[in-house]
Amino acid sequence: MADKLQRRLRSQDWFDNPDHIDLTALYLERFMNYGVTPEELRSGKPVIGIAQSGSDLTPCNRVHMDLAKRVRDGIRDAGGIPIEFPTHPIFENCKRPTAALDRNLAYLGLVEILYGYPLDGVVLTTGCDKTTPSALMAASTVDIPAIVLSGGPMLDGWHEGDLVGSGTVIWRMRRKLAAGEIDREEFMQAALDSAPSVGHCNTMGTASTMNAMAEALGMSLTGCGAIPAAYRERGQMAYRTGRRAVELVMEDLKPSDILTREAFLNAIRVNSAIGGSTNAQPHLAAMAKHAGVELYPDDWQVHGFDIPLLANIQPAGAYLGERYHRAGGTPAIMWELLQAGKLDGSCRTVTGKSMAENLEGRESTDREVIRRFEEPLREKAGFLVLKGNLFDFAIMKMSVVSDDFRKRYLQEPGREGVFEGKAVVFDGSEDYHKRINDPQLDIDEDTILVIRGAGPLGWPGSAEVVNMQPPDHLLKRGIKSLPTIGDGRQSGTADSPSILNASPESAAGGGLAWLRNGDVIRIDFNLGLCDMLVSDGEIERRKADGIPAVPSDATPWQRIYRKSVTQLSDGAVLEGAADFRQIAKNMPRHNH
Repeated sequence: MADKLQRRLRSQDWFDNPDHIDLTALYLERFMNYGVTPEELRSGKPVIGIAQSGSDLTPCNRVHMDLAKRVRDGIRDAGGIPIEFPTHPIFENCKRPTAALDRNLAYLGLVEILYGYPLDGVVLTTGCDKTTPSALMAASTVDIPAIVLSGGPMLDGWHEGDLVGSGTVIWRMRRKLAAGEIDREEFMQAALDSAPSVGHCNTMGTASTMNAMAEALGMSLTGCGAIPAAYRERGQMAYRTGRRAVELVMEDLKPSDILTREAFLNAIRVNSAIGGSTNAQPHLAAMAKHAGVELYPDDWQVHGFDIPLLANIQPAGAYLGERYHRAGGTPAIMWELLQAGKLDGSCRTVTGKSMAENLEGRESTDREVIRRFEEPLREKAGFLVLKGNLFDFAIMKMSVVSDDFRKRYLQEPGREGVFEGKAVVFDGSEDYHKRINDPQLDIDEDTILVIRGAGPLGWPGSAEVVNMQPPDHLLKRGIKSLPTIGDGRQSGTADSPSILNASPESAAGGGLAWLRNGDVIRIDFNLGLCDMLVSDGEIERRKADGIPAVPSDATPWQRIYRKSVTQLSDGAVLEGAADFRQIAKNMPRHNH
């Protein structure tokens, strides 16, 4: 294929540079020490990086250690040269104080690799939550041909004959444990049974959501996102992705050609239809910012709110990843949206075809799992965007608002869609766990639980702690959820109807900083308003008390992060990083 190329490749500036024969020798010689030949690297064939996100420390992505072999096969067969390299590890379940700190760190590391090394294109291996946005953010900044290879979800989990989804089972069993319905041993076993194989979360948590977003944006091959990690089709997809990576270089098809505003609006609509994670909001905002695309906070309301829920998968539905894949996965969801006129089919994709062309023949035949647009699980399933004197921006995931929650809070005659409650405020999750069962708080079904100090600055990094469950005495009465508000995030696997991602956060002087226990909060779903019913004068008086304290920096990166990070409404990106776009247009200086 290389003889068809009419331009010099980027890698040739390292390996075949007649103006700098001494530096060419320097760049070449150390690659020889593991058996690569100079003929390969000087052949003019595309050098394709494999950004390896899998390791023993990242079990959700560990499957890529095997899949990389098939990627290599595909690259070689298409006429390319594969070079595999590690990326910064991100493991959502295990990294403390939160893996959200690592997304921007992984982004920075990958930018330096893609820009500073002799790579003509890259396969981005993704899986666990933040591996997808960090990779696509970096690919946009550098703008060399790039393609996403998802690792895929685990096989479906089963516990005593019932489906148990990763993450979701934790939150549901946690409520049962507190209510005295199960013991600790059963709680632990149910959680362990939800992880039966290699792969990431088998629910529509943030991992599955973000891999679906990569597909909706046009950055992976059609059907890539939902194939379970243990299926043979996953290895086949890896091979085809490797082949396609070489072709992308030959065609000079780059992220900037694909990641348009229309593509991001497609992703917002798809996220609503699949019941996707609320973490899609800051991640898509970050990806759009690094792609140079204007994505506005209200786009989630304008373009996503009215989209119905079509995917019957936990936490918003009943099933898990295997059945979702067999039902047609994300392409079948997008097919429904396209037929309904809710998807822009003209968007370009890494396949070299338009999105509409990719979706031909993708209608689902399993209507229990993937519903018709006209017969959804739920109408208006997108994110409700709210604002008021507590924050300028927050979202609520409507697809997980239960019928019981609606009946208790949103259907009072004459006040439909409006409710008020007294606030009980917690400063961080430690405070919540210590005091949630304190009878002096007098928490009842009309209480609104609020957590602050959980945002990008406060935690730091923004933690998944807003899905607070009610105190034990309410759980024992069958009340499984209370209204919750916070400046942090929550797991995409959670089924809590939370108001979250509140920006500006408390630590930045947002309205949550001035809220006090017992204040009445009014939430108006009809107008998209959330306010504490406290006078402006009283709020000003409270500001004299100062912003609630947050933990001090524990590492050098935490200090750097806090000094440069933006709010969740803006994607929690690094200030000034988005100024650097398409940097591969200019070659880096030689190093000697």
